[in-house]
Amino acid sequence: MTVNDKPLRIGVVAGEASGDILGAGLIAALQKRFPQLKVEGIAGPRMLALGASSLFPMERLSVMGLVEPLKRLPELLKIRRTLRQHFIDNPPDLFIGIDSPDFNLALEGAIKAAGIPTMHYVSPSVWAWRRGRIKKIARAVDHMLTLLPFEASFYREHNVPVTFVGHPLADEIPLQVDSIEARRELGFGQDDQVVALLPGSRGGEVRLLGPLFLQTARWCHQRRPGLKFVLPAANEQRLAELKTQLEGYADLPVTLLEGNSHQALAAADSVLIASGTATLETMLLKKPMVVAYKMATLSYAIFSRMLHTPWVSLPNLLAQRELVPEILQDDATPENLGAALLQFFDDPLLSDRLQREFDDMHQQLRRNASERAADAVCKLIEHQ
Repeated sequence: MTVNDKPLRIGVVAGEASGDILGAGLIAALQKRFPQLKVEGIAGPRMLALGASSLFPMERLSVMGLVEPLKRLPELLKIRRTLRQHFIDNPPDLFIGIDSPDFNLALEGAIKAAGIPTMHYVSPSVWAWRRGRIKKIARAVDHMLTLLPFEASFYREHNVPVTFVGHPLADEIPLQVDSIEARRELGFGQDDQVVALLPGSRGGEVRLLGPLFLQTARWCHQRRPGLKFVLPAANEQRLAELKTQLEGYADLPVTLLEGNSHQALAAADSVLIASGTATLETMLLKKPMVVAYKMATLSYAIFSRMLHTPWVSLPNLLAQRELVPEILQDDATPENLGAALLQFFDDPLLSDRLQREFDDMHQQLRRNASERAADAVCKLIEHQ
């Protein structure tokens, strides 16, 4: 690796917390190579802490579903127009869209058309649904960075330049986690049976899944009174929402946290979790999980018709078979979720088998991702 004194200016748009984590890792790796690095666009708190500047709050892009974004469409289009004009008027050396494909791909296309190199970090689930997007991606993106190995194969088949970088979380999380220390810090005893509840990081997810997860916790607690629960809130807004939801559950032993999802997962024996990036963190921490999700009825009707894979959770997609239960939409009831969760306590061998599978997958994804992504950025810039 060589250090370059030349100033490097990169445009970046991250739309949610997971993108902020990836962006921060990439910025830190690039700062080693380019001490005069300047990053601007839309950034979350981790990227901001590394010196990135944000033209809009990241939270304004954090919308879920297929129908719900329509309600905010005028605002989202205005933000995108402003960003497009800003980067065309002030061309960066490279523009990187981090996840949020529905927002970023159109922005990348316009920026690329203006002669600015573009990169997209985190493949859209084009291999799973809306496969026709691969043509749009090929037009909009000079290079794709994927977190998962099977994604890179898909892009190569469609002649889109791609690099599989692995996942930064697989690098960050040790292969063996100190669950004893996590329990001690959260006030749990070593003999306590602990379930972590993670209903998502977006407001819409918490509104739909928060009450369902608490109902499931009560259902489980009634059948296994020794159970204890830990509920990490993704941010201050989610914390306020979950506090309100908990008002009807004074009988339930729930420890509510702001942040600290890693600690909550490390302390848990099993996890009830919304489908999304957090399932990867749970897998890397080797925790048995039940994956649940609900969307607005119309969004789910559209989404389910477009799906080309039988699985939605990252552990099952990586394994290409059902490792963990996925209980979705109308099937996601307290009874169904609770019964699946209690299986992990009733059958310890099931948990042991999952943990061995998760260890193999962790090592597959442990590739020093941020450094590999930074290498790909340098190569793309050098070839312009």
